[in-house]
Amino acid sequence: GLRAVPADPATSKARLRAAGAIVAMSLTGGVVGYLFLAAAVALNPLWGVAALVVYSLQPYLALAGTPVRPADRHRAAWLRLLAEPWRWLRTARGTWRSRYDRDRDELREQARREYAVELVGGTDRFFEPVREDCPWCHGRQLTTRVITSDRVQGKPGRFTLVECDGCAHVFQNPRLSIDGLDFYYRDVYDRLGEDSTEHAFGLSVASYAGRADLVGRHTSPANWLDVGTGHGHFCTYAQKIFPGVVFDGLDISDSIDDAQRRGWVTTGYRGLFPDFAEKLAGSYDVVSMHHYLEHTRDPRAELDAAAQVVAPGGHLLIEVPNPATRLARLLRGYWVPYFQPEHLNLLPVRNLTAALIDRGLQPVAVELGRAHQPCDFAGAVLLGVNSLFPDPDRPWAPEPGTRGRRLLRQTAFVAAVPLLIAGNLLDQLLGAAIARTEGGNCYRVLARKPEAQ
Repeated sequence: GLRAVPADPATSKARLRAAGAIVAMSLTGGVVGYLFLAAAVALNPLWGVAALVVYSLQPYLALAGTPVRPADRHRAAWLRLLAEPWRWLRTARGTWRSRYDRDRDELREQARREYAVELVGGTDRFFEPVREDCPWCHGRQLTTRVITSDRVQGKPGRFTLVECDGCAHVFQNPRLSIDGLDFYYRDVYDRLGEDSTEHAFGLSVASYAGRADLVGRHTSPANWLDVGTGHGHFCTYAQKIFPGVVFDGLDISDSIDDAQRRGWVTTGYRGLFPDFAEKLAGSYDVVSMHHYLEHTRDPRAELDAAAQVVAPGGHLLIEVPNPATRLARLLRGYWVPYFQPEHLNLLPVRNLTAALIDRGLQPVAVELGRAHQPCDFAGAVLLGVNSLFPDPDRPWAPEPGTRGRRLLRQTAFVAAVPLLIAGNLLDQLLGAAIARTEGGNCYRVLARKPEAQ
């Protein structure tokens, strides 16, 4: 039911916005690549021309193995060296606004009124009292690990992560209250933040492949429940690896409704996982929690629910940030997996495996280096620029954005492109080395529930 239309560069900026991309950075990345090609031709004509040929062939390479055959693919390939600069110019000058842009403007104004009311009394009510002991082992020797701000959304507040000297559990202290969770989660995964978050999830294919591979090496499930599934990106990927497996999802936000509407999950459950534990008891061959436990107020209750929902002989797969990695101490508040204020608990691997054993689940595989996601230094660059030059149009800002501040933010992101490229290269090189160690920024645990006696 879809119809192809000509690609008009004048609408490119609006389409990039709708995809959750940073327009200035997207354009700059293309220009930098073009300049590298020019430098290659100047420094080594033979290899430079070879690079230009590959650059021109990219439209063919991108479509290889697919049934997609655009009528203009030949023109797009062989005129690319001339067409791309023209497209960038037209995109940068584009003023066309889509229905999506108009809807966003209305939503932003509505959100601005909501946040203005909520912030009248300050942010103190968004936090519980400071805790004197560890929520995991109740030890009282606590060390402050990092004090940071909301570097993603730029909402007001300071957030502290402390580490228990006894069990190494890392937790937010003071912890967000229920009102605080509602305030700080709003517009991260839904409404204003939905598109950029979904864009990020769509780039996580390597992690999806690692999770599916780990399960495939130990079991052949018939059904699978993904807890905290969001829009179901992992499920729709894993369906290709496990054809015939029924994938269901659970999430607290309305993203689960989108996942079911798209067909990315068969059945979507909306709500808190422990509330569904009795209803779904013993129902699933595999239950997965990918970057879910760190968001929960009581990880033990979530593990109790998982142990109940997994069928006898079934498996539980968990992936969470690894607070023991040296990268966390090096990058401090700019380490992406700290993700304040949304991450409330960061569990060391030994604590998680012990908790699984306590619930009758036997760990059969633990992956640290192989679960690493190479995003630390590039992510730190993005967090740094975003915190120094926050979105002037964010509806919780103390005053409306100005044209000058918008230009300053765009300029900062453009200037950061070389740092982002360098950070990404460093991440890839470091990731290849970390894959053979136990120092990854994430880890996975696969545990099996014994057969019924």
